[in-house]
Amino acid sequence: MTATVASHRKPRQHPLASLTGGSRTARTARTAATLALAGAATATAFDGTGQAANLPTPAQVKGRVDALYQEAEVATQKYDGAKEAAETAREELSRLQDEAARRTQKLNTARAGLGALAASQYRSGGVDPTVRLLLSADPQRYLDGAAVLERTGSHQASAVAGYARRLGSVRQVRQRAEETAERLTRNETTLKKHRVTVVRKLDAAEQLLARLTAEQRGRMAGRDGSRAGTAGGRADRGDGGRDGGLLGGIPTGSAAAATASAQQAPNARAARAVSFAYAALGKPYVWGATGPAAYDCSGLTQAAWRSGGVSLPRTTYTQINAGPRIDRSQLAPGDLVFFYTAISHVGLYIGDGKMIHAPHPGAPVRIAPIDQMPFAGATRPA
Repeated sequence: MTATVASHRKPRQHPLASLTGGSRTARTARTAATLALAGAATATAFDGTGQAANLPTPAQVKGRVDALYQEAEVATQKYDGAKEAAETAREELSRLQDEAARRTQKLNTARAGLGALAASQYRSGGVDPTVRLLLSADPQRYLDGAAVLERTGSHQASAVAGYARRLGSVRQVRQRAEETAERLTRNETTLKKHRVTVVRKLDAAEQLLARLTAEQRGRMAGRDGSRAGTAGGRADRGDGGRDGGLLGGIPTGSAAAATASAQQAPNARAARAVSFAYAALGKPYVWGATGPAAYDCSGLTQAAWRSGGVSLPRTTYTQINAGPRIDRSQLAPGDLVFFYTAISHVGLYIGDGKMIHAPHPGAPVRIAPIDQMPFAGATRPA
């Protein structure tokens, strides 16, 4: 009896036996266990040294942020150029539209005069065949018949020929207005494209800076004299703060330094530009801004020289051609100094190897050594 009962009992299975068998159930169990162990290892890595190894160092963040600021500044200068071109086209279009309206009014007056003349001739015995031709519904026939009228010597010739000339001038002005409107549309499209590029670059810089701790951002700011912890820089993000004149984060002696620098300028216009730049110290960088509350780099130099009575173009790559080139060894206060191969940054030289410039988002207008960036050339506005 005992043996019979024992023969019907199922053998007890070890809890881990299914993990070593060859059945489908065994393979499934082995896979689940492997995934669970891998997941635990991954979680441990992210919680510990594995995660730290994947994060960029503060130096790497700074290098990438600096590169993004440089790329954003290239796009900013293109944006400034497109904006200037769009504004010029918009002003020209407005002028052409006004001119077309004035000429059309004169054309309508001339048409009315011709109508009165035709009616008078009809009442007195008929209209000259040439006049009838030129009063047809097709304006082109007025123009084609103008030369005929000049040869007829009739009383109506000068009046109708004058009308033909007015009609031709109206057509020319309207054609120029249409071409200008098309150019304006192209400029506005380019403007939007560069704006998107600038915003995208600055957003990327902000996201990188957000990975740093407050202490790391502070150390970064101390190294370059800027407020690296706030990328800011959009037209709607300017912080409006004033940090005073800075050289590597150290306050400068403002009034005396400004006076000494202006006295070394080659002429009165350059001296006024230098004084203006000193007065702008501490104002925020805002891309696309031309003052008075904020500036980008070329906006600052343009405004400074405007105070001296000199009109500079808007962008770095056009300002470099705004006067004779100056060798680096011959620099004088007021000269414009340019940087990078793309001529994407400009500052105003103040002497002793230093300049005043609007650096980048988060860094106010400040004093910096000109060897801080790759030097590309200099010019002296005239």
